[in-house]
Amino acid sequence: MPLNRRGRTTAPRAGALPAARRRSTLLATDLQDLSFLRRAAPALLAVLIVSLADFFSGQDRYLAPLMVVVPSIAGLTLKPLELLAVSSLGFLALLGLSNYDQVTSLNDGRFLFGAMVSYVLLTVFSAWVAEVRMRRAAAFAAVSSVAEAAQRALLRQPPPTVGPLRLAVRYVSAADAARIGGDLYSVLDTPHGVRVLVGDVRGKGLGAVQTAAVVLGAFREAAYDEEKLTSVAGRIEASVERHVPDGEFTTALFAGFDRPGVVELLHFGHVPPIKVGRDGAAEVLEAPEPWVPIGLGQLAAGEPTAIPVPFGTDDVLVLCTDGVVEARHHRSGEFYPLAERVGPLVRGAARSLAELESAVGRIYADLLVHTGGELGDDALLLLITRTDH
Repeated sequence: MPLNRRGRTTAPRAGALPAARRRSTLLATDLQDLSFLRRAAPALLAVLIVSLADFFSGQDRYLAPLMVVVPSIAGLTLKPLELLAVSSLGFLALLGLSNYDQVTSLNDGRFLFGAMVSYVLLTVFSAWVAEVRMRRAAAFAAVSSVAEAAQRALLRQPPPTVGPLRLAVRYVSAADAARIGGDLYSVLDTPHGVRVLVGDVRGKGLGAVQTAAVVLGAFREAAYDEEKLTSVAGRIEASVERHVPDGEFTTALFAGFDRPGVVELLHFGHVPPIKVGRDGAAEVLEAPEPWVPIGLGQLAAGEPTAIPVPFGTDDVLVLCTDGVVEARHHRSGEFYPLAERVGPLVRGAARSLAELESAVGRIYADLLVHTGGELGDDALLLLITRTDH
């Protein structure tokens, strides 16, 4: 990423989502990323099934009117012109089956006439439905693209290396339509060392996004200005008190890397990080006295205390949000046992950036296996190693 005058990484503008990305969002939203044959397959299969059913049931049974299901099915996946083409094939099949069943005489002509009129009217109606569907899909894709662009501005993806740190990130929002959740993170290389923030805003929706913007904005300023990590947290607390409604809070974990061999941790009611050694041994770094979440500071007396923890070049620091540790098993409902699983999954990841990226992918894949492939909440995984001794 490019650097600004203060040495910060800059992210793309909120409105700068590439046109190709917006187009792919639209295509995926309305299944238009699939080939015509794959999208037309359900309607063509309906033509085949009705034709075979009528043919093998004999000429004494007239099943051709069932062909009216073709335009209805086509309206779910095809564009209007594509629908008319496929429906025309169904109409020809209707005429052919009527001729096979000998429903062409004057006495039976009313049945053929009724089937033809019904088919044509339903085809026209289905084409209109397909047009409405595509317009709504375009509007939905536009909202998704704007939300994704907003997320790019809010959660700036850090580069793979920041100062002496290597990073690997997986962030997944459970609200796929909005693509923005309540989890937040930031990694900054400041005059006081590299500083990391991982947090989880209470609640969902626009309110949670606004709170996340306040927290991240305050962190990005205070991290450069304040020498102590506790002072950075104090600046964020003051900003939240001014700009966030009462009762809203954010659990957070701060990590400071200002000298080799040590990481300074500051807990605000967040999921504790896990340190994994070279041999895969996992240690949960619980805080002796964790502080209240950001936004509730006025309820507590005193001030939080940062804890120094040994952290060498063979170690991996695993940070996450509660969407990971509270993900439930798809059958038993048990929480995901990150502390038990993470050691073997991360062992040896400190050797290189590629190993670290593979490790975060293994954790995420294991999480999906645990949940049966779906997450019920936003989930953030951040793996950190260091290169300085």
